[in-house]
Amino acid sequence: MSDGSDKFHDECGIFGVFGHPDSAAHTALGLHALQHRGQEAAGIVSFDGRHFNSHRGLGLVGDQFSSKDTMERLQGHAAIGHNRYSTTGTTVLRNVQPLFAEFDFGGLAVAHNGNLTNGHSLRRQLVKDGAIFHSTTDTEVINHLVANSRGIPMPQRPTNRHGSEVSRIVDALAQVKGAYSLIALTSEFLLGARDPHGVRPLVLGNLDGAMILASETCALDIIGANFVRDIEPGEVVIIDDEGIQSLSPFAAVQSRFCIFEYVYFSRPDSIVDGVNVYDARRRIGIELAREHPVPGADMVTPVPDSGTPGAIGFAAEAGVPFDIGIIRNHYVGRTFIEPADHIRHLGVKLKHNANKATLAGKSVVLVDDSIVRGTTSVKIVEMVRKAGAAEVHMRIASPPTTHSCYYGVDTPDREGLLAATRDVEQMRQHIGVDSLAFLSMDGMYRAMGLTGRDNTQPQYCDACFSGDYAIPLTDREDGALPSQLSLLAEQ
Repeated sequence: MSDGSDKFHDECGIFGVFGHPDSAAHTALGLHALQHRGQEAAGIVSFDGRHFNSHRGLGLVGDQFSSKDTMERLQGHAAIGHNRYSTTGTTVLRNVQPLFAEFDFGGLAVAHNGNLTNGHSLRRQLVKDGAIFHSTTDTEVINHLVANSRGIPMPQRPTNRHGSEVSRIVDALAQVKGAYSLIALTSEFLLGARDPHGVRPLVLGNLDGAMILASETCALDIIGANFVRDIEPGEVVIIDDEGIQSLSPFAAVQSRFCIFEYVYFSRPDSIVDGVNVYDARRRIGIELAREHPVPGADMVTPVPDSGTPGAIGFAAEAGVPFDIGIIRNHYVGRTFIEPADHIRHLGVKLKHNANKATLAGKSVVLVDDSIVRGTTSVKIVEMVRKAGAAEVHMRIASPPTTHSCYYGVDTPDREGLLAATRDVEQMRQHIGVDSLAFLSMDGMYRAMGLTGRDNTQPQYCDACFSGDYAIPLTDREDGALPSQLSLLAEQ
């Protein structure tokens, strides 16, 4: 993964405003709140009534949008923004969103979160037909589909003023397969859409009459906007001077929201798909303690920060004291010193350090959200043992991650996933803990308020745990290599 950490990375964060004089400033703040969804690049496109204005750059939101001159160039009553996380290991400016292009109907800026599972096939055909691509993103595939479309009849016609433009965007989305949340800005409206399965999140907010679209509610909170509702799976909303119009142009299918949003991706203070993320993670910890208690444990400690709510729930249910055994340095992003292996291995210590005062002589339960490759887990356990822990037991607040994700999440090829090549006992030996246990799939669903996983009709996308891919993997079926897929995965 690009930053060297042993975690899954969600694709990106998106944010849009329509009807506010400080749209770009609010978009920058919204992207700041969504920084956890992408740290490699950020961009904003605004519209001032006459011109589209754009700034895109590599780095964090604060690196790009702290300059007064930059913000003064982004004037307008409407804006959209994007945080990017790259799966390919290298982010270049041409891939930074939002992508802007001039069409026969005027300018169109597009940003999206997710991955098209037929993006490679579509791109190949578009290039064969003469299209010229400037980036390696799925978003540009959508732009070319819009350019080629003549529009399609829809069961609910948008206003006459936007009928042609909206129908062409909908036609483009009807041709793609995959998981996405998308926002688009023209000179007259802001559009938001989710794929029919609703795998990726998108919410609607209101700020003094201005309408907001964002990946998570924490981005509404930072600007003082009110949460209105989630954009529904398969829904397209058009926001303009006359208000909001909702379309349902796609055939209805079973909703399959990404369950890993609750495990790790979303910020714990967000409400995602109607569920408070912190509370979901705490309940996951409770289920984990019920399934896999540790008799005689002296303390429960999280692997910070994503393991914290689960550890709190585990400790409360098990009746074992919760304490902080690992301290995280929040001022380290990338592992920036990598000249040799013996230095590179210090990367975990740049981010974490054991709290010897609480760990020495204790039987410790380490709670983490997931295990991907297992490299970080090995180093964390070594650190805790060197701090003097008498026993180290690891409990994972999700099922074993046995399959790669092709829906907009940066994951290794399957052979790089520890749980895909080892059973639990082999993983325990590899990581070096006294015991290791994972939450069951039914336990995960119970934590979400269900009785368990309905294997005939699951309510969440859990392909990384189950291998049940709800959306066809067209590119893989057509023979596209994983490296080609990750190249086209918009992050």
